[in-house]
Amino acid sequence: MNAPPPPMPPPLPRLLLLTDRAQLAKGRGLSATVVECAAAGLEAVLVREHDLEARAHAALVETLLAVPGLTVLTSRRPHPAAHGHHLAAHQPAPSGGRFGRSCHDAGELARAGAEGAAWTTLSPYAATASKPGHGPPVDPALARLPGAPPVWALGGIDATNAADALRHGAAGVAVMGVVMRARDPAAQVADLLAALDEEER
Repeated sequence: MNAPPPPMPPPLPRLLLLTDRAQLAKGRGLSATVVECAAAGLEAVLVREHDLEARAHAALVETLLAVPGLTVLTSRRPHPAAHGHHLAAHQPAPSGGRFGRSCHDAGELARAGAEGAAWTTLSPYAATASKPGHGPPVDPALARLPGAPPVWALGGIDATNAADALRHGAAGVAVMGVVMRARDPAAQVADLLAALDEEER
């Protein structure tokens, strides 16, 4: 008797927020900001507070895991309850668990696919204020590379070009500074989701 086929992986949320508490406006807390963004429709967050000591990092992840409907990923270091672990381009693939990888060219995308990554971020999609001078923008057509995992376009994404990333084959977009630096982060999330909704109509 043939074994049943494996379940289809869930689609990527269209919008992924990368955290950077150093970019928040004075007086803003990171957890509260993410909660506000989730209320505005955010479905996924990548915790990338690499400088936090282990106990504080775990507490932050656990706080965000309590937000209803929010997919919580961790960057570079895993958390046992998180929904996945995002690797830097140079990190070895884990022996188990759901993971993704930062990619910047076709070779890295192909490697991620061969390793079994569930997603990638592809950057820089456009010039970005968070990492000025960080390489020339990638060819957006790489999001359609055969065999590559689903792609979140990252870097320089805002409401004016988010839909363009979907048109080039990205499964969604990933943002950091445009939300983290905003006076009203939740409003930025709402604007980004509205732009993505318009493209999908």
